[in-house]
Amino acid sequence: MSISRNSGGVGGVVGGVDMLSERARMMRDSLQKSQSITDNVVNILGSFDHRLSALETAMRPTQIRTHAIRTAHGNIDKALKAAEVILSQFDISRQAEIKILKGPHEDLESYLQAIDQLRDNIRFFSNNKSFKSSDGVLNHANSLLTKAISKLEEEFKQLLLSYSKPIEPDRLFECLPNSMRPPSSPGHQDSSGKSHLSNSNAEQNGAENAVFTPPTLIPPRILPLLHDLAQQMVQAGHQQQFVKIYRDTRSPVLEESLRNLGVEKLSKDDVQKMQWEVLEAKIGNWIHFMRIAVKLLFAGERKVCDQILEGFDSLNDQCFAEVTTASVAVLLSFGDAIAKSKRSPEKLFVLLDMYEIMRELHSEIESLFIGKACNEIRESAFGLTKQLAQTAQETFGDFEEAVEKDATKTAVSDGTVHPLTSYVINYVKFLFDYQSTLKQLFQEFENGGDSNSQLAAVTMRIMQALQTNLDGKSKQYKDSALTHLFLMNNIHYMVRSVRRSEAKDLLGDDWVQRHRRVVQQHANQYKRIAWAKILQCLSIQGLTSSGGSSSSGVDGQNSSGVSRSTVKERFKMFNAQFEELHQRQSQWAVPDTELRESLRLAVAEVLLPAYRSFIKRFGPLVESGKNAQKYIRYSAEDLDRMLGEFFEGKTFNEPKR
Repeated sequence: MSISRNSGGVGGVVGGVDMLSERARMMRDSLQKSQSITDNVVNILGSFDHRLSALETAMRPTQIRTHAIRTAHGNIDKALKAAEVILSQFDISRQAEIKILKGPHEDLESYLQAIDQLRDNIRFFSNNKSFKSSDGVLNHANSLLTKAISKLEEEFKQLLLSYSKPIEPDRLFECLPNSMRPPSSPGHQDSSGKSHLSNSNAEQNGAENAVFTPPTLIPPRILPLLHDLAQQMVQAGHQQQFVKIYRDTRSPVLEESLRNLGVEKLSKDDVQKMQWEVLEAKIGNWIHFMRIAVKLLFAGERKVCDQILEGFDSLNDQCFAEVTTASVAVLLSFGDAIAKSKRSPEKLFVLLDMYEIMRELHSEIESLFIGKACNEIRESAFGLTKQLAQTAQETFGDFEEAVEKDATKTAVSDGTVHPLTSYVINYVKFLFDYQSTLKQLFQEFENGGDSNSQLAAVTMRIMQALQTNLDGKSKQYKDSALTHLFLMNNIHYMVRSVRRSEAKDLLGDDWVQRHRRVVQQHANQYKRIAWAKILQCLSIQGLTSSGGSSSSGVDGQNSSGVSRSTVKERFKMFNAQFEELHQRQSQWAVPDTELRESLRLAVAEVLLPAYRSFIKRFGPLVESGKNAQKYIRYSAEDLDRMLGEFFEGKTFNEPKR
């Protein structure tokens, strides 16, 4: 059994080897065939490479010719396109020329477009100088542009002229706040036919916060056209031509608007020759003219300039300066003439009014007249403000000195308030209406310091100067009693006026009380001097005989040591002196009712008790004799009634009451 299994195993192995050999042979045959095929493919590909190389060599001339043809076509296309652009520029130029030759009047917008097109045309040919006809085209286009701008200038001039009309006063008044319009109706005029405007200080104080509406000088729909025309002229380099046209058109219109309002060109000589009342009215009007000119007319002109010359700031400023220079000069020359005219006290208030308006307009002048071109105008305006301030301050100093040195011989025979006193006090009262202005004035010239204390010091100096002058004037009276009555009246007037005005807050209660005591002192001195002599007549001194008793009997009969004749003489002297005092002092005056009654009462309180006592003691001596009424003419009631006639300021030919 084992031998059979071994024989089968050997046979299997031999069969497997045979199969492997067969497969190896088959693989070798396949490889040989693949090699043969590869060799054949290589041979075929080599043949193709040779053929392609030959074909490429054969086609190269054709490719070169094709590229050349394509390049030529590209160049032709470029040339055609360039020619098309050039032809289109010629076409644009021709169309622009047609519009320009027609002129701007019929269709300004198309005319301006044509100029822009012509400028584009000039730029194109300037950048394409290789075009052989470019020089000729440029010359023609530039010549056409020059003509176009020339026509444009004329159009601008005509358009600006046709819409530049003077503004009538009525229209200007409508632009003012209600509180500043003329009292009756717009265009209220005085006898000269010019517009007359009030000039209250309260009105000025509210001016800075009031709303002013500048008038429309040129219709808004026209301004864009004028702007476009201006832009073309400036771009063409015609700035100076533009400025001349603008100035020559707008400046006369502005001047005429001011003339219609009432503005006059006055020289310093004209001002010096004017009566004060006329000049004062003109100054009042000038203040309003300045406000209207700056806040309405100049503001309106600046607005027009800004819109027409938007984007051209320096040219804008130049045109505004050129237009306004003449008008500003006329206004400022009047102010300058006043500031430099001969100083006098009454001019202080108008100087302060003028200074006030220039201060009020300072910020507007600064904002309107900007830029280098407006420097001269701006400096002239601010220079006038300083000149007015300086003249006002000098006038203030002159006034103080004039008060102290006033040597007028105006006689105040009745001892009443002297005209100088009332003038100075009214002057000081008016000054306090200008407190804020004066404080500004002091700050401008005094480096630092409290403006309130400066104003108080000035006011005190003026009051002291007045007192010094009054002391001098009081010495003109021969009657010392009248001297003191005069000083009492005048200082009382000063005190009363200060107490009733804003000066009290500035001068203080101490000043008031101190001067009230001075008034009382003069009243006491008057009473002492005027009535001492007559009171001596009612004194018992001197009634007794030498070496006798000075007492009299209770019954009033002949008392030891008292002479009836002496008593009669006393009554006679009293009557004469009282009548003389009554006649003279009823012509004296104490204008203040309260002070007058107080002074009468003070006299009565001394005189009447003394008289009653004298009559009671010595009257019976006279009454028991003959002609008693000859000596005892008056009762105490008669004297009291007659004292009521003192200080009434009656004239000599007035009958007694």
